[in-house]
Amino acid sequence: MAETVSPASDAATGVDVRGRCLCGAVTFAARLPKREVAICHCDMCQRWTAGPFLTVEFAGELAIEGADSVSLYRSSEWGERAFCKVCGTSLFWHMAGTDHYALNAGALEDKSALALTLQIFIDEKPAYYDFANDTPKMTGAEVVAAFSGGATEHGSNV
Repeated sequence: MAETVSPASDAATGVDVRGRCLCGAVTFAARLPKREVAICHCDMCQRWTAGPFLTVEFAGELAIEGADSVSLYRSSEWGERAFCKVCGTSLFWHMAGTDHYALNAGALEDKSALALTLQIFIDEKPAYYDFANDTPKMTGAEVVAAFSGGATEHGSNV
């Protein structure tokens, strides 16, 4: 895990956010293009977070303080998951080989003005919960096709 890096510095667009794990050993900062929350219902996210993973997504550099307390787990050929070694907080999912991150929306310091805009892997959502928000929904195959430029083979989740 790289030490501290700086978030994108384009002040003309986006919104700066800061977040932290439960114990405070890890803090992060990023510039989001929008205040949009996506929900991943995939089986891996359910196992990782004990429910759906609510995220804010961005592409760019992620500034991390306390990087020595971050553990990365390569969960599939698509991505890796980061969590705090001290308290176990899920921090982010990172698409391997890219600068695409899905940050834990619950770890943000300021959650005001966030809007739920998308649910993915809807076909893996268990029947025991539903969100009232009317959002676009994508199946796992649709998500994988979007990430891979049209291929629908899906041997593993993201």
